[in-house]
Amino acid sequence: MPRGSWSKKDEDQYKHIKDSEKDSGTSTDHAEEIAARTVHKQRRKERRTKNKTSKGTGNPNTSLDDRTKQELYIMAKKTHIYGRSNGQR
Repeated sequence: MPRGSWSKKDEDQYKHIKDSEKDSGTSTDHAEEIAARTVHKQRRKERRTKNKTSKGTGNPNTSLDDRTKQELYIMAKKTHIYGRSNGQR
């Protein structure tokens, strides 16, 4: 869902991504989530938001090569990947 602090460009990008995802068969809720995450990530890259990093695992359609270190760490932690930190078993 577009935020009040988004620019017209952000809102247009959100709508385009959401519509594209819906056209490819994604549910409305999931399409909205993907669109919002993508716009937020772009705003972070352009330093137009307070949060400089993602708090989650990022857009599920983004390749692993394009994700941040923090996003990969959170994914590894959620899937209990051995050796992801000093807390090795």
